[in-house]
Amino acid sequence: MAGFDLHTARPLPASFFARPTAEVARDLLGKVLVSRIGGRVTGGRIVEVEAYLGADDPGSHAATKGITRRNATMYGPPGHAYVYFTYGNHHMLNLVTEPEGTAGAVLVRAIEPLIGHDVMVERRGRSGRACTDGPGKVAAALGVTLEHNGAPLAPDKALCCYDAPPHDEEIRTSGRIGLSAGHDAELRFYLGGNQYVSKARPGPRRRARRGSDER
Repeated sequence: MAGFDLHTARPLPASFFARPTAEVARDLLGKVLVSRIGGRVTGGRIVEVEAYLGADDPGSHAATKGITRRNATMYGPPGHAYVYFTYGNHHMLNLVTEPEGTAGAVLVRAIEPLIGHDVMVERRGRSGRACTDGPGKVAAALGVTLEHNGAPLAPDKALCCYDAPPHDEEIRTSGRIGLSAGHDAELRFYLGGNQYVSKARPGPRRRARRGSDER
C-alpha cells in the first residue's frame, strides 16, 4: 500500500471508536490493522466490516436482557478488541465502539495483507485471497484468540489500528452475512472491487459447512 509506513503511522485514538458504530465501521475501511501477537508483526488494510449495535439489533450479541459474560466487552470502553469463538473452530475479531456503557462493535470481515504476509500464510496454511478473505481467516492470520478479548488497541499492545492515506475505492453496503436474524440490516461495508472482500452472500444463515467462517 503506497504511502503507509508503520514506523510513522498514527494510531487511531479511542475517540475514533467512541462514535456511532455504523459511522466507525464505514470509516475503518482503508485503515490498517496490525498484530504484534507472539512477537511477530502482521497486518493489513481493512477492506470489509460489519457493524453490530445494541439491544435493538437482533443480529447483535447485545440483543439480550442485559450484559452477559459473552457480550460484556461490547459495553466496555471503546478502542478495545472483542473476540469470541464460533462454529466450534473460529475466532472472530471485533473492535469495540460507542461510549462506555453503550453496546457496539465492528466485525473485521476481511483485510488486504500488507505486513508479515509470510507469517499469515504460515498460520493459515493458505496463500492469496484465501488467506484473509473472511472473518475467521483474519483472526487466524493475525494470531488472535480469546486471550485477546478486551485487549486495548494500542501500538505497545497486541493489536492496534492505524490511520492510512485516503483511498479512492467505492464504499459499498449490503445486508450482513450468516445471521439467523438481523441479516437484512444494511450494516455491511466493503471496498468495491477489492479481491480480498469475502465472496459470501448476504442473507439468512445457511446450514454451516464444516470449516465455514461466514461470521
